[in-house]
Amino acid sequence: MPSPMEKLFQPQKVAMFVMLIATVGCFVSGCKVEKQNPINSPRFAELSQEDAGRLDKQRKLIEATAKERYGTSSLPGTKDALPILQRLIDDQVFKKSQTYELQCLGVAFGDVLANEYPLRWVMITDEYGTDPTLRYKELPLQINALTMISKRVEQGEPVDLSRLLRITGEQLDHFEKEWQK
Repeated sequence: MPSPMEKLFQPQKVAMFVMLIATVGCFVSGCKVEKQNPINSPRFAELSQEDAGRLDKQRKLIEATAKERYGTSSLPGTKDALPILQRLIDDQVFKKSQTYELQCLGVAFGDVLANEYPLRWVMITDEYGTDPTLRYKELPLQINALTMISKRVEQGEPVDLSRLLRITGEQLDHFEKEWQK
């Protein structure tokens, strides 16, 4: 039986994994598919105190906005937060030009994803810089929750958080099944 590292670097697994990352990443964050150079592969790191503080600040902005607009007491980081987050989107509380605020919504939605699936916040460094992302287990699969909402709003696309949650789960299940082969 191969070790997890041997399993990770089997050529057919790597090819399948790269395709899956492209599929999930493009659906979830609306990216363009480009061939990845293994030498420039993304690097993951745990959140520093500063990174965690940045995410907390973004969560607090959304909580304060929801409290001011709708009288909510808090956002639990679970599926129970979806109606409030969806309402903030549907009511267009943040305009296309408010990228930071829209990314704050992405952090709040990312907390829901992390509560529902085996995802956790980490920092990723790639050719675009260093940003927070959700990492699937200890594998190099990431969900870019930070920009998941902002990219859609900025492009004038509809945002259905329940659908995004469901499809993300389906894609993760598909990845898990393919990975086990």
